[in-house]
Amino acid sequence: MSKLMKRLAGAAALCGMAGVAAPSNAATATANLGVSATVTSNCALTTTNIAFGNIDVTANTNTDTTGGISVTCTSGTAWDASADAGAGTGATLATRVMLNGTNTLNYALYTDSARSTVWGDGAGGSTALISDTGTGTAQAKTIYARVPSGQTGVPAGAYADTVGVTVTY
Repeated sequence: MSKLMKRLAGAAALCGMAGVAAPSNAATATANLGVSATVTSNCALTTTNIAFGNIDVTANTNTDTTGGISVTCTSGTAWDASADAGAGTGATLATRVMLNGTNTLNYALYTDSARSTVWGDGAGGSTALISDTGTGTAQAKTIYARVPSGQTGVPAGAYADTVGVTVTY
């Protein structure tokens, strides 16, 4: 092998070793990834119907029962549940009306077991709202109902009404 060839082979070998033996100069770059979310105030409402069952109006006594609402709101969300007067002709918040055709049977809804605070829309202090603060789980509230005595002239039959319930938050 000629001197030139030996020198080229030696130089190639040195270059090859230099490439293998040289340390890597790795580079890095960093950045922050932003993460965000907004938890909104939300509420859901379910109801448990009020069923008075059979009423003997000739006994001339109050007939009491209960129903309920269940409100699930985002934790920390203040809420109020109101009730309208119902669909019965001539109904008010204090005296709601179940109908059977043109026949009527009066009843009332309350927020307390003593049946002294009428459940309504809170207007003018004559009726109360049901109020609480959400916990993120269902909050059950009892609705107390009464068909008052003194309705001895009501004809036999099936009576019904529908009351609108609204949760404001």
